[in-house]
Order: sequence, then C-alpha cells, then structure tokens
Amino acid sequence: MDRRPLMRRKDREVTDPEQIRQIILDCPCCRVGFYDEGDIYIVPMNFGYVENGEQKTFYFHGAAEGRKASLIQNSPHVGFELDANYSLIKGENACGYSAYFQSVIGTGRIQRVERLEEKKAGLLALMQHYTDSPDWTFSTSSLQSVEIFRLDVETLSCKAHLNFA
Repeated sequence: MDRRPLMRRKDREVTDPEQIRQIILDCPCCRVGFYDEGDIYIVPMNFGYVENGEQKTFYFHGAAEGRKASLIQNSPHVGFELDANYSLIKGENACGYSAYFQSVIGTGRIQRVERLEEKKAGLLALMQHYTDSPDWTFSTSSLQSVEIFRLDVETLSCKAHLNFA
C-alpha cells in the first residue's frame, strides 16, 4: 500500500530521482520527527545520504543516551523533512505573499548502527555531505565510541517552487 500523502499542487511535484537527490544534497540539515507517547519530538540533524539501488538511506550521529536515543530504540518509525533555497515572494497584500523553496518529506525506520564498517560508511557520507571530500579515515577506537543511526526511507515526496528568472 502506498502511504504517500496526496500532493495538492501537482505542478510543483518533483519526481525525477536525480533532481530529488540533488535537492537532498543541497539541504543543510534533516529534521527527524519522533512520536513520544502522545507528543511529537522534532530534532534538526546533520546527515549523510546514500542511495543503494532503490533504497534511500540517511545517516546521523548522536549521543548513545538521551531522549532521541531512547525514542530510536522504542519507537523507530519516524517522519523527516528537508528544505532548501527558501526565498520570500513579497506581495501587494498579505494574501499575495508566497515563497520559493524546495522540500522533501517522508517516513522511514531509524535504528542504531552496530557494525564498524557501516559506522565508517555512515561517517564518510556525513563528512562528504558537509565537506565534499570522500577522503577521511577513522580509527577503530573512534568508530567504537561514536553512535551512528541509519534511517531507511519508506516513503518520500519532493516539491519545488523556484524562480528561474
């Protein structure tokens, strides 16, 4: 069953996989929304992004303890949101205002990464996202002490409203 929300503005929907990938890579952070016993808890996080065939995966790093780590353990189904290239469009009156933007939203399952090789892959994805360099090394002790989380995307939609002038 496809659980994607219906997009009202089909003229702004982005479906090209390469365009979606580029929008994700242009985003400075990924906001992850957790369900916490009746409350919603949203955390902006630095991320790395990897595609393996059709599977889209985000990697994050964080503390081994605390609210986020506890929620990942107890309630791994999450929502996420990324946005980039925001620009206000001024109008003559309040209803005439709008915005240019690109956004990606979706759902998935998040879990702690245990294997050192996958931790390394996640850290490399993070570092490449923020530095554009794939050349990083990590000591075994660093890999053992860092917490890496993997979000496997289940649903994803992308929308854009840009000024091409």
